[in-house]
Amino acid sequence: MATLRELKTRIGSVASSEKITGAMKMISSAKVHKNERALRELLPFKNQIRRIMGHILSAGVEFSSPLIVEREVKRVGVVVFGSDDGLCGAYNLNIFKHLLAEMGELRRQYGDNVEIKVYPVGRKIAHACWKMASQHLMEVEQTDGIDSKMEGEKVNEFTHRLREDFIAGRLDMVEVVYMQFHSISRQRLAIDRLFPVRADMLLAEGGDTVSEQLYIFEPDANEIFNAVLPMFVLSTMQEITIENRASEQAARVMAMQSANDNARKLQESLQLEFNKLRQQSITTELLDILGGQVER
Repeated sequence: MATLRELKTRIGSVASSEKITGAMKMISSAKVHKNERALRELLPFKNQIRRIMGHILSAGVEFSSPLIVEREVKRVGVVVFGSDDGLCGAYNLNIFKHLLAEMGELRRQYGDNVEIKVYPVGRKIAHACWKMASQHLMEVEQTDGIDSKMEGEKVNEFTHRLREDFIAGRLDMVEVVYMQFHSISRQRLAIDRLFPVRADMLLAEGGDTVSEQLYIFEPDANEIFNAVLPMFVLSTMQEITIENRASEQAARVMAMQSANDNARKLQESLQLEFNKLRQQSITTELLDILGGQVER
């Protein structure tokens, strides 16, 4: 049985842990709000691009772009977003399981001989991919300088690299596996196609892209289409990156809340045990005193 001193030490340790997890929760919560603000700032830009694309698509002309070319899928690039840091519960594990499920679906759809190259974004998910690469017959691409905390310029560089690989034929399709952010308590695993770009990806929310206004395209609709389409792809990748960061921090908030609750329960249990042991000690001392008086 633990002594009073040992119990007091354990209660102090648990109380310190509770304070640490509480502070980490507050920090992660602030980061979630920061990323939510970034998403709100990005949304008008992406919606405007979609409106422009909608007007162009409604012009009734044929479009040609290397980014929309559909070809036989033999090589697939899968970008998977995870985290660089831990203490976010089963966040990376859930994403990795989703990645394996998607790889199975790709092989079912395009055949067992399809080549899959995985681009992990985040140190934790990269470690899981490298560890399981040979077992799941996938090639893992080392992406120096690319992580879950990368800012806009790095995101654009990474997207340009994927675009060049697709245009050059080194990849026939590029997908992105990530955690879509809805709220602190709700994130959803998602898969978005990056290349080739489909027409339905360019539609505004609700699919309403046609306006009653008439537009004159100068120099022509196809040239504007080829100028705006890469901007749409970049904005999509920027949005995915921010959503992943927000989801990671939201998962960390929930993990720290769970740890905080467990620490509080443990502290209450230890405090109850401490009080019982102290009461028992006091009772024993009183009995010893009374026993001594009776003997006199």
